[in-house]
Amino acid sequence: MIKCATYWSMRDGLANTHPIDDALDQAKAAGFAGIELCIGPGPAPADPLRSGLTSETMEADCVAVRARLDATGLHCSTIASGMTWAFNPTSDDPAVRERAIELHAAALQRAAWLGCGAMLYVPGVVNSPIAPEEHVRYDTAVDRARDGVSRLLETAERVGVDLCLENVWNGLFYSPLELRDFIDSFGSDRLGVYFDVGNVLGYQQRPEHWIELLSGRIKRVHIKGYRESFGFDGSYAFCGLMEGDVPWAATMAALRAIGYEKTLVAEMMPWSEGLLDQVSRDMDAILAA
Repeated sequence: MIKCATYWSMRDGLANTHPIDDALDQAKAAGFAGIELCIGPGPAPADPLRSGLTSETMEADCVAVRARLDATGLHCSTIASGMTWAFNPTSDDPAVRERAIELHAAALQRAAWLGCGAMLYVPGVVNSPIAPEEHVRYDTAVDRARDGVSRLLETAERVGVDLCLENVWNGLFYSPLELRDFIDSFGSDRLGVYFDVGNVLGYQQRPEHWIELLSGRIKRVHIKGYRESFGFDGSYAFCGLMEGDVPWAATMAALRAIGYEKTLVAEMMPWSEGLLDQVSRDMDAILAA
């Protein structure tokens, strides 16, 4: 598996303003073999290497970013999008739904121009601590998610980029069986899962079981630390990779059992001093598990 950092781990990564060229240098210096770039909405930056990727980044600028990547020797085969949190593909507002599809279709095109083979996509929000204003009825959300995925698959297949649905805190597809059946119903090799190891602990489930059930549908993997201390306050927290309750040995054994050899991206954020170096050391231990 390929040890990767995420652009969101950089100082201004979540704001999508951290210079990409500096992010590449930091990832390489910290000992990562690759990086996952991230994309947000907004106008095309004057110089993408001095900012982040947007849904309007020009083709020539994507080519320049790829050239810089190749010069560093870093692997980069995925981009991540958090645009669903602001533009929900399952929103009750049809204008928001349409904008969500437009933005993600544009992101798929940028992924292709960058030479990335996969894009993370959150297919919709029912309700979430990340977007607490959303309250979409579940069956309605599933129908809208199906419509959105169908439309985006047309772009994904045309540009040659895998559309990877993430199991995230969005109130949708909290069962591996439901997610598996949803993926299979499309019959497209371009559709798969961006599996997040840490997220499933918040659903009171085990990551290795999800891996076994989803199997080859898993196209990319995120990891993060998660700690749960159940009590009257129901407290939980994302934490350092080696500080929480993720069963790393069982998780890695399950990934190896399904033959997964692609990127392993540590989605650790927000930035803090020394974060990348610590994550790199922790990933070395995890990969050796």
